Amino acid sequence: MSKLKDKKIYEKTWAYKFFRWYRGEKDPFLGEVEMKQGESLEENVPMEEIAREKRDLIEKAYDIEHNKEIKVFKKFYGVLSVLFCLALTFVLLLMVSYSPKTGKPGNPNENEVSARYIESGLQETGAVNIVTGMILDYRAFDTLGESHVLFIATITVFILLRIDKDEKGKEKDREEANDRNYEPKNDAILQMAATVLVPLIIIFGIYVILNGHISPGGGFSGGAIIGAGLILYLNAFGFAKTERFFTEKTYKIICFFSLSFYCLAKSYSFYMGANHLESGIPLGTPGAILSSGLILPLNICVGLVVACTMYAFYALFRKGGF
Repeated sequence: MSKLKDKKIYEKTWAYKFFRWYRGEKDPFLGEVEMKQGESLEENVPMEEIAREKRDLIEKAYDIEHNKEIKVFKKFYGVLSVLFCLALTFVLLLMVSYSPKTGKPGNPNENEVSARYIESGLQETGAVNIVTGMILDYRAFDTLGESHVLFIATITVFILLRIDKDEKGKEKDREEANDRNYEPKNDAILQMAATVLVPLIIIFGIYVILNGHISPGGGFSGGAIIGAGLILYLNAFGFAKTERFFTEKTYKIICFFSLSFYCLAKSYSFYMGANHLESGIPLGTPGAILSSGLILPLNICVGLVVACTMYAFYALFRKGGF
């Protein structure tokens, strides 16, 4: 009796239904599937009919007017979204109400913090550019979040605008996916100008990144300049030539290693600072190119992420892929 009871309980499990469906014995949603041994569904049913049934099933699942579960979920989702926005607004306004008044003599946010940046910034960070020292040392955690926001935004745009591919990895709509629809029409003037300007733009962007800790500039501005150079090259020579050195794989590798190094480097710095330990990273001589500790490599990481993000956004909006 117990074995029979255990068998009935087992037959109600999701795993039992799934493996029956996998073996072709039963579909938990469509019912029994009658198939002879050695035959497949594709051999007996035309592909057009399979596609039509699949489309009808999807339309039925997303038929909001007649699907009660989706209607209830949609209403619940809307109410929950409004409540969340109201709660977030309340918390933000509450925090603002506790902020000290602007111009108050004893205001620590206006006096102590800014004075610390100006008076001790050079000694503590080794960066002549106080803004860079503040962004990549005192507030490096915020900058890490900003870099991740750029990366996540690019991935989101890629999901929304990508061109669908079939099982063999080929783009489905060949007419729409033809690169010639997005390529420049061999504009000799534009190509000649790009040949001269693109190397200068990229070199200048590298200069701005590498000198960000000793002069105005840094990773964000230098990365934007390099990204503009890549976009100009793409407009002049098209995707075919640009993809020789910059592809989707290139973007993933650069962003992964840049963000990983940034995270690990600052995690080490934060840990050593929180425990009042020497990090062992020399600040160097202020004003020299190899100075300011981790700020120089962090500037390079930020610049790479920004440059790749700018080019990726443009490529995605123009073509739907790299």
